[in-house]
Amino acid sequence: MSEQNIILPVCRYNVIVPEEAVDENGHANNVEYVRWMQEAAVCHSDSHGCTEATRAAGAIWVVRMHRIEYLRPAFAGEKISVLTWVSNFRRVLTLRKYRFVRFCDKAVIAEGETDWVFVDIVSGKPRSIPKEVSSVFVVVPYDKETEYLSRINESK
Repeated sequence: MSEQNIILPVCRYNVIVPEEAVDENGHANNVEYVRWMQEAAVCHSDSHGCTEATRAAGAIWVVRMHRIEYLRPAFAGEKISVLTWVSNFRRVLTLRKYRFVRFCDKAVIAEGETDWVFVDIVSGKPRSIPKEVSSVFVVVPYDKETEYLSRINESK
């Protein structure tokens, strides 16, 4: 199987903290983490065909809830890896998790998660996630997160 056909369960999305992301406290503003979560999720979704499958199903994804725990600050110019993965699928929801890792010292600077709701584009109401959408991801269950995250750290 060629590498382009392998579905990787954890996506690495790299960002360099821009100067404009820094707030009056001298570090990356909390809002930037939400932006990076969104960008990482879209990148992962696009790369696995989920965005296309969702459109074909006549639906969109909307955020129900974000949760973020800030552990250490990030500063302008620092390279950050946003690791993201799908933790589960429920009837109309999926839980996506994130880990922010500073590249230079491998410090985990934040962790988060988002509940995404699958919504019919015409009615605007939640609807069941079809197999054509959910099957594009390898789900990383809670008890396997450490294993999968260590694999991605080794694959740099």
